[in-house]
Amino acid sequence: MLHTPATLATPDTLAHTRTRPLHWLATATALAAVIAAAGLVQPATGTPADASRAERGASAAEEPAARGPEATAPDAAAATYPLDCKGAPRAVTATAHGDLDGDGRPETVAAVRCDAGSGTPPHAVYVLTQDPAEGSRPRVVATLLDTPQRVTATELTVRDRTVTASLLGYSGPEVPRCCPDKKQLAKWRWTDGKFRQELTDSAARSV
Repeated sequence: MLHTPATLATPDTLAHTRTRPLHWLATATALAAVIAAAGLVQPATGTPADASRAERGASAAEEPAARGPEATAPDAAAATYPLDCKGAPRAVTATAHGDLDGDGRPETVAAVRCDAGSGTPPHAVYVLTQDPAEGSRPRVVATLLDTPQRVTATELTVRDRTVTASLLGYSGPEVPRCCPDKKQLAKWRWTDGKFRQELTDSAARSV
C-alpha cells in the first residue's frame, strides 16, 4: 500500500519544489522521475505487498475472502485534502480507481480544486489509500499535481496501474483565465517506489 503522506515533485522539476510554473512551451515529450517519499507497506497486521501466497499462508480459494474489506476504493468525499482555499469549500471534480502499487487493494485518484464560484481555479491531483481496518478513513499519500502549476486536470483515468489526465494551461499571462490554450497529456506510474511522470505536449488550442 502507498504509505506516508508525501508531496511529489511537480511536472517540471525533479526536486521537491512546488513553486515553479509548468513549462508549457516544451515541444518534445518530457520524461521525469517524480520523487515520492511514500513506501509500499501493508497495515500493521498485514504482510509485505510482494509476499507470495505461500508466505501469507493463503490458498487461491482463501484469497478473495481475505480481501473482502479491501475491495472498495477509498471514498474521495471522505478525505481531508491539503488544499488551502482561503475559506472557500473544496470540490472533487473527478475520481478514478485502480490498484496502483500492486498490493491487491485499489487506490483512488482525485482531482480537487477550490470551489471559488468564478474563474477557473487550478486543480490538484491526489492519490488516496485506506487501511482495511474498520473505521479507518481515506488519506492522501501522494500529490501528483499541485495548484501552483495553474492547470486544469480533465479526463482522469486509471488503467494498467497508470494514472492519466489531460492538463489544460496557458501560454502566457495575457491569456484569460477562463480560456486555457495549452494542453498536455500527463501519465503517472508507480515504479520502483516512486511515481514516474511522462508529459506529452499537444497542439495549442483554445478550450
